Amino acid sequence: MALFSFSGTRPTNLGVTNGKLLDCPNSPNCVSSQSTDAEHKIAPLTYTGDPAKALADLKAVIESLPRTKIITAEGNYIYAEFTSKLMGYVDDVEFYLNADKGIIEVRSASRLGQSDLGVNRDRIETIRTKFA
Repeated sequence: MALFSFSGTRPTNLGVTNGKLLDCPNSPNCVSSQSTDAEHKIAPLTYTGDPAKALADLKAVIESLPRTKIITAEGNYIYAEFTSKLMGYVDDVEFYLNADKGIIEVRSASRLGQSDLGVNRDRIETIRTKFA
């Protein structure tokens, strides 16, 4: 018998549009390096050297984390799903390498619920540490 899943439905509106990732919703369960408000704002990832190597390194970091599935990795964009251990909640996490600025924009958002107890912010900071 299958347990109830909190995975929700994969969004169809993710990706990069005119150099921008999707804005965070009003709920506190999202962080984005492109947000302008303090609640959602998080620093982008930084890299030096070859952008292609930076993306390959980032992909390796993402794949090293538990319960993670890369859905899309095309050009300067990576989209991955992270599933929580206990309840199976799924968070949608995006990375967009902006070579002009030398940064990787990030967005991490929960599909369901309101509060994420800081999980999305903590995840990006964990990725930042492993990526550095």
